[in-house]
Amino acid sequence: MKNAESVTFGTSGLDRAAHLRGDPPAGDVMPVWRGKPMIEGDESGRVATFLPPDHSVFDDAGAPAIFLGMSDERPIFARDVSPWEPSEIEDTFGAFFDPSEQHHPDTPEHQVFSDLRANMVFLDRRSAEIAATARALMEWHRTHPFCPRCGAKTLQTMSGWQRDCPSCGAHHFPRTDPVVIMLITHGNSVLVGRSPGWPEGMYSLLAGFVEPGETIEAAVRRETFEEAGVTVSDVDYLSSQPWPFPSSLMFGCRGEALGRDITVDPDELEDALWVSREDMMVALGGDHPTLKPARKGAIARFLIERWLADTLT
Repeated sequence: MKNAESVTFGTSGLDRAAHLRGDPPAGDVMPVWRGKPMIEGDESGRVATFLPPDHSVFDDAGAPAIFLGMSDERPIFARDVSPWEPSEIEDTFGAFFDPSEQHHPDTPEHQVFSDLRANMVFLDRRSAEIAATARALMEWHRTHPFCPRCGAKTLQTMSGWQRDCPSCGAHHFPRTDPVVIMLITHGNSVLVGRSPGWPEGMYSLLAGFVEPGETIEAAVRRETFEEAGVTVSDVDYLSSQPWPFPSSLMFGCRGEALGRDITVDPDELEDALWVSREDMMVALGGDHPTLKPARKGAIARFLIERWLADTLT
């Protein structure tokens, strides 16, 4: 496996077994509550929790199970149980960072629904790929219940990998949005920015959606100029990351800036700045007085760390 594939949510070798989606074999099921997978363990290592398909947790299921594939020759599924109402929901639920965990009374105490972003660096590679796939698919089903051709209610088919319209006969498939995220350098420095609402002091690499009819390289140049007024020359692809918040595929790229002048678009960014290697190393160590780097597990952090270590390829 290439270094580029070691990114969080990168391939774990899960056999997605597309040929079985029409009639998959029975298997165990991972419950997912409002985007949170059920997991177990602690910060030394966490894994996805799978339960028998007839477990009482699924009495609250909101949709049929989704067949995720074959893991070590074992059929695995995920199922949305969002209709379940816990006794209380913490104020942090749905926040940028949600440390809260919800426990279903019919499972052991160590099995909890926990935020995927908060756990992505603690999950083993297989659990991370499974949870990311399940979350992205469930979000697609949640936001695409109607046929875009005729407006009729659609039905989940092909074990969750398709929605069919009984009215006009159209077939619809999960959506993935391409996004470029850019390691833009000039000399010994890297360009970073922050969006409104981020935790105080947090900066990350610039990013943006690829537009119709646009190449990845063109998107890198356009987004960097639109957001920060920086012109980019050469662009190289580095790595990709599935990002199920809700349904993006991040294309990590490197670009060389032609100058250091910054003009921030306030509709896109709150701030942008150049950070030297030395300052970024201090920030990654948690000792910088004002700068907080991109969170662990994000492709931005992955690219920055490998830029510092000269191991981008």
